[in-house]
Amino acid sequence: MPRKFLVVADDSAEFQAALRYAARRAKSTGGRVALLKVLTPSNNDYFAGVREEIEAQLRQEGEALLTRLGAEAEERSGATPEFLIEFGDAPGAIKKVVAADPDIKILVLAAAVGGRGPGPLVSAIAKDGGGFGGRKLPVTVVPGDLSDAEVEDLA
Repeated sequence: MPRKFLVVADDSAEFQAALRYAARRAKSTGGRVALLKVLTPSNNDYFAGVREEIEAQLRQEGEALLTRLGAEAEERSGATPEFLIEFGDAPGAIKKVVAADPDIKILVLAAAVGGRGPGPLVSAIAKDGGGFGGRKLPVTVVPGDLSDAEVEDLA
């Protein structure tokens, strides 16, 4: 199996830089992009049916987002990306998918832009020390404001 570059699909401005970089690296190494969408579960414990409906709607929206982003990832990498959806917090979801798939070899994140620090996900991963469910995994943190030309130059 080709090695996979894991990218967390979110609504941050930096996500596009991470996706472009991961897709370009996948293309240049014969790898594949794996897009992970993390969904926040409903905390509505009073009405289980409503919670299930909300979570089904969240999953449907996540699938639509991954389908849209997947087209860009495929165009840039030349390979169909893998779609992953997990409920929970992002660091926990990353640990879960990495532990379950030994073909995931690199996590690609983008640092926040505008002097706000590296961003919450980068900070959480760095604080945790890079251990993912018993596996060590390289983490590539790219500047969140990389242009296409800069991605081409780096990747």
